[in-house]
Amino acid sequence: MDIRDASAADWPRIYPFFAAIVDAGNTYAYPPDHSLETARSWWMEEPPGQTVVAQHDGVILGSAKMGPNRPGRGAHIATASFMVDPVQQGRGVGKALGTYAVEWARARGYVGMQFNAVVETNVVAVRLWQQLGFTIMTTIPEAFDHRARGLVGLHVMYQKF
Repeated sequence: MDIRDASAADWPRIYPFFAAIVDAGNTYAYPPDHSLETARSWWMEEPPGQTVVAQHDGVILGSAKMGPNRPGRGAHIATASFMVDPVQQGRGVGKALGTYAVEWARARGYVGMQFNAVVETNVVAVRLWQQLGFTIMTTIPEAFDHRARGLVGLHVMYQKF
């Protein structure tokens, strides 16, 4: 597996699994009325952020975006988001992207990384982030409207570097 910068030409290849994940309604709070063009700015980061893809044999397996969590006086803390193509899950793509994002942030001098909204029912992601050194700082009850389970909590997770 290779992780590299995402290019504009990659977006049409990322969007199908982006749309499938968003439309499933289990992990991301992006609006459901998206299109290839409207969703592009939600995922394709501009500097100082970065969007990457994980690929193997020319197939995009997943993508991550990272950058400062907040502008200005909060820009010393990084954040990141991850999506793995559902047909590629179970191959270590999420772990590879997570490891890449943490190393990316450390190399750029961030003092920590914060995930603002990890859906508490996404136990695979929560377990992975904990394995990579993140701690659940708090859970906001009923902050996410899960398609199947109704209102569930969102974890704020953090790792100090």
